[in-house]
Amino acid sequence: MSRNCKELEQQYHIPTVASSAANILDYGLNYNFKYNNGSPIRFIGFPFPVAGQPQAIHHKYVFEGNDVVTGKPMMQAFVEALTAPLTEKEKYRGPAPQEEVAKEPVEPRLIGPDTEENLQQYFIDKDWTDYLPIILPTETRVTKMLEGTTHDPQEVIKVLDWPGGNREITVERVATCAVMAGAKPEHLPVILALSRHVPFGNSTSSMANMILINGPIRNEINMNYGHNVMGPHNLANSVIGRSYTIMSKTLGGLHSKKTTWSTLGSTMQYNNVCIAENEEALPSGWKPFHVQAGFKPNDSVLTVATGWSYISCVTEAKREYPVNMWMGDLMKALTMPMATVIMDPSVATLLKDTYKFNTKEDLIKWFAGNVEKANYPSIEKVKPFMESSINVIVTGGGGQTTWFVTDFMLARNIVTQGGSTLIDDWR
Repeated sequence: MSRNCKELEQQYHIPTVASSAANILDYGLNYNFKYNNGSPIRFIGFPFPVAGQPQAIHHKYVFEGNDVVTGKPMMQAFVEALTAPLTEKEKYRGPAPQEEVAKEPVEPRLIGPDTEENLQQYFIDKDWTDYLPIILPTETRVTKMLEGTTHDPQEVIKVLDWPGGNREITVERVATCAVMAGAKPEHLPVILALSRHVPFGNSTSSMANMILINGPIRNEINMNYGHNVMGPHNLANSVIGRSYTIMSKTLGGLHSKKTTWSTLGSTMQYNNVCIAENEEALPSGWKPFHVQAGFKPNDSVLTVATGWSYISCVTEAKREYPVNMWMGDLMKALTMPMATVIMDPSVATLLKDTYKFNTKEDLIKWFAGNVEKANYPSIEKVKPFMESSINVIVTGGGGQTTWFVTDFMLARNIVTQGGSTLIDDWR
């Protein structure tokens, strides 16, 4: 919102006021201005929570309650914020766009020697961990990790403008996070590709993330795409998923109640649903995800998705009831109009052999054309899912005909942010 206010004020000379729930006001007034937006925006604040409240409560906030920032009645504060003359600080417009954001302080490259216990506590105090013990990133360990890539340690992979200004993600900093997560040098190209997607998706709601790996790299680093594929039973799956959390906190600047404000959060952010597709078990005619996205079969590809919901089928699929209809029933419970169905290879085989879905695209087309939801408050039915917003992933060991329906959105296009990244570029 503050970015939109800045554009309206500085480009179109239209006075604006940003409104915010009380729980993120401090970010808007301080951190956002100092490190991100670079433009003083006037805020008014309303009590929290907002979502799910009856209209009467919202009416009371606006017409009877007081602005959290000034303590004045909400409408009075809003009018005054639009009409009162600017202070000297508020007249600041900032220099050129590439320089207008203050650079957030960067921690020193090296920390002095100390005991194992004290250093573990130091990293915890800095909120650089997921609060599980880390492997301390000594110079020797980071140097060893860097053997996993030919890229220069000081190469800048990307520069973050949110949260915080001009935060550089370098190869060495990624290698440091990889050490902390317990990774090995052979995992580094995957983690470097993953760093292109830092920080992970986050909001005031319980947002979570998913990491999908395709191509030969799955076997090169012995990823699990068989039995217990989503469980804590494989080194590569575990440390790659964990590295995303550590990078998002240390390099991405995500810190509770400072730059992230979710009430419940998500346990999935510990490992970020890091999985590989079981390409070897795909039914004939079913393409792996990265091929659907336009990559070559022998490309090693990482894809990142963000979502909220994760619904288990509870019991196994049976031939007597079309499993695609059951999946469609669960898709109706998704809030967002996007879906990724994650299924065991035995389910994919059942869908092809019994119900004649000869490709993933056939199944996706059926979902888009047949899943209907009530369009509340109207009783009219709508078809909320487009083919482009539905994906099918096959993984698991073939031990039981089970599946998950999620709203993780995997973009089937070749991009490096919010989509797919070629791991081979980071070897």
